[in-house]
Amino acid sequence: MEGFPAVFYSEPAVLGLLANAVSAFLVCMQNFSLFNTSINAGGVENILAGVHLILIGGVTQLIAGFLSFRKYDHLSGTSFLAFSALWSSYGATRIIVGSESASQNSSAVPTLPQIPVNEGAVAGLVAYIFIAVILAFCSATVNYIMPFVFGALTLTLIFEAIGLFGHWALVVSGVLELIIVLCGLYGAGALLLKGITQKYVLPGFGNSLFNVLLLGSANRNTSKTAGEEKKKNTKYAEPMALGYLCDTISPFIMAFYCFGYMKTFYVGSIWISINVISQLCSSYYSYLRDDIYHATKFAFHGTFWLVKSWEEFTVTVVLTSSNVSKSRDLMVGDWFFLAAACVFCFLSLNKDILEVTHNTAFALMTVSTIQQIPSTAAYIFFGVTCSIFTVISLYTTFASLVNSIAEKVLIPIGNIVMSSGKFQDVLVWGKQHLQTSGEELNIKENLSSRSSEPLFYICNGLAALAAIQSSLDNTIQAHLSIPWVLIPGAIMQLYVCRIDVQGGRRFGSVLPFCFSAIWATWVWLRFAGSLLGITANNDGGFTVGAIAFLIVNMFLVAFATYANTVLLLLTLVMEAVIVCFLLFTLESLPLPLEITVLSIFSIICLYGLLASLANCMFNKELIPLGPSVFKKVEPEKEEVSSSCLLPQSHRTSGLRTIAKILESGGVCGIPTDTVYALAASCKHPEAIKRIYTIKERPSEKPICICISNLEQLRVINPPFSPLLWRFMDSVYPGGISCIVKKGEWLKRLGVGPAYEYVGTHDSIMIRVPDHSVTAHLTDMTGPLAITSANPSGESDSTHHDHVITRLNHKLDAILCDGYSNELVGSTVVICTKVDEGAISILREGCVPAAKIMQLFERAKNMEQDML
Repeated sequence: MEGFPAVFYSEPAVLGLLANAVSAFLVCMQNFSLFNTSINAGGVENILAGVHLILIGGVTQLIAGFLSFRKYDHLSGTSFLAFSALWSSYGATRIIVGSESASQNSSAVPTLPQIPVNEGAVAGLVAYIFIAVILAFCSATVNYIMPFVFGALTLTLIFEAIGLFGHWALVVSGVLELIIVLCGLYGAGALLLKGITQKYVLPGFGNSLFNVLLLGSANRNTSKTAGEEKKKNTKYAEPMALGYLCDTISPFIMAFYCFGYMKTFYVGSIWISINVISQLCSSYYSYLRDDIYHATKFAFHGTFWLVKSWEEFTVTVVLTSSNVSKSRDLMVGDWFFLAAACVFCFLSLNKDILEVTHNTAFALMTVSTIQQIPSTAAYIFFGVTCSIFTVISLYTTFASLVNSIAEKVLIPIGNIVMSSGKFQDVLVWGKQHLQTSGEELNIKENLSSRSSEPLFYICNGLAALAAIQSSLDNTIQAHLSIPWVLIPGAIMQLYVCRIDVQGGRRFGSVLPFCFSAIWATWVWLRFAGSLLGITANNDGGFTVGAIAFLIVNMFLVAFATYANTVLLLLTLVMEAVIVCFLLFTLESLPLPLEITVLSIFSIICLYGLLASLANCMFNKELIPLGPSVFKKVEPEKEEVSSSCLLPQSHRTSGLRTIAKILESGGVCGIPTDTVYALAASCKHPEAIKRIYTIKERPSEKPICICISNLEQLRVINPPFSPLLWRFMDSVYPGGISCIVKKGEWLKRLGVGPAYEYVGTHDSIMIRVPDHSVTAHLTDMTGPLAITSANPSGESDSTHHDHVITRLNHKLDAILCDGYSNELVGSTVVICTKVDEGAISILREGCVPAAKIMQLFERAKNMEQDML
């Protein structure tokens, strides 16, 4: 039983498929039981079914989605998190239906007006129908079990939507749900056996209904923006499709409401809120992948949908129940959404046309929410822009998912609007200025400890501008302003704190946490106070709290003097904001002062958003945030004398220098397509023995060999089977190391002198790096013996500085190439039993094990086709 959890972690799709099967079975049983009863009957049953759907279909599938993203499974991660939101939303709807039924059967007087649940739920179900179609199609490019699960789920959603108005559809939906149960159980069993046996026992996985490459290939110019992403991260799956998927669900539900199909936004706000949780998951995994742009964008969009949905909830439910007319005049917070959306439009000019179009559509949608537009026209305008944004997001979801699965651009996304270099020149007003003042930041420090700054500025700027509503003596505006200040200012800033802790930024997490507490207290007194009967006169604790905030913020100001000018100005203006709060508790607040202070605060946040996001995207100080008042005083370190040469990889002379040192029996640190490695020529066994000493590596751990290309192997004609050749052709060059049987062919390769010092007695591990520098170097020297450039037991070296710091005094030279392409080493595949139709993964590295197994299955299928 000790290996059971490991099996589930190695195949998280087992958990996801089981969650779908059990959830479908629950809904199926309830549909059959409700067929001959009233639609509002069974209050307790509906509540229990809703709770089970949230726990099983929602929470369990959420865990499966998390594990799938960590397994670099684009499709499963996106699908499970999307359907987790679906089952959770539908479960919440069942709870509301049950609560309505229970209240109608009791003598209790309901506190809220009757909720038209059907109208709200059908919008969410229809939205997920489109998503299920895309996921069913994409899953057909991976295997032929999940398409049946997702296809049946698509039809189920159609009849569940119809079943909200006619009971006959519940029976059809129940039958389809039984198909989901059967296919889900079979798929879970097949994957579970595969996880246990490390090979496919039951059919369905490992083969697809059709090859994704049959979709064609788009223009190669749309592949990657030059310089946009220096470090390829294959540790986590790409979450972009999930983020765009969530941008499809929320506007579709909102459009349903704007066009008058929903009278209240009670159920719609719940569906959107759960959907936003999935969008925050996509933002979080973007942060883990060091993708600051998408991480900030998805969190920003999630904030927008939360604010707008709960604003409409307040308008249609709270104000209506209080017999107050609907009014949304003078809500100035929408202007910050528009300004921030324009910032994203501008900063996406170095990306593809589809991304620019998506940002432009979102900006147009924020224009439609400006409250100065007459109310009737505003809803129609908002509904139209939501519909346009839904269509664009749906296509972007499809393109992102297919292109992620294929790992190349198959669905057209358009050319790059502006190259990265030209765009940076625009940001710094000229290339000459970039060269003189655009110094590169410490990339690691920038991404790990400054990545949350753009979202931090968004949250505070939006909360401050929305807080201006508190200056108006209008109870209606006070009601509406609660979600506007509370969601970005308090709730979303707690998410910022989580990102700061993830990046190891200890003080950075204190700043958003304190600001979150300030805005939460602001909402409690200024907006919610009138609802709860709290005023400054009958609760003097707020005065004491304001004084406490003043003192705490003084410490934040002191710390900000060591950060940058913009952050220092922000904390100083926050001090003025807290003074306004204190004056309000003393009933001595001049309203023009508060409006001015909050406006200045928002303007600083808008500039901070533009500068921090641009700098994080390019890892350069392109837009100045200003110097710090005081610089950190670091203790003087003894300079480590460089006992080895440090040639540059981009110079031919540097490459020749390393080659000469290796040819003469030296040991050097070199870059590879994964992480940095120690290299020695196979012509000098003593140099290989030195590697063991330098690394303090146990003698029983073998060292692999590195060659430049497979043609070097073909020339010497090793006794490899056709299947092994096809497999190596599909994985080389790349971040994979294949362990094959050792033989005399190694001596013909040029490993003769080092035959006894590389590999084991029976096997040898071969690397063919996908790295130009390493390939040219190996062509110059012949086969090299390599191993990771770190002391044994320590983390891999991802920059030449790491190698210099650790092993400088032990090496003859280090070839400096900046940051490595990967964060982890290569994936090691045991191919010694390939003739028996089996391979196994010794160590999973930068290339996912699932991807390798898929390539091996293709190689075997090619052999069968040839026969």
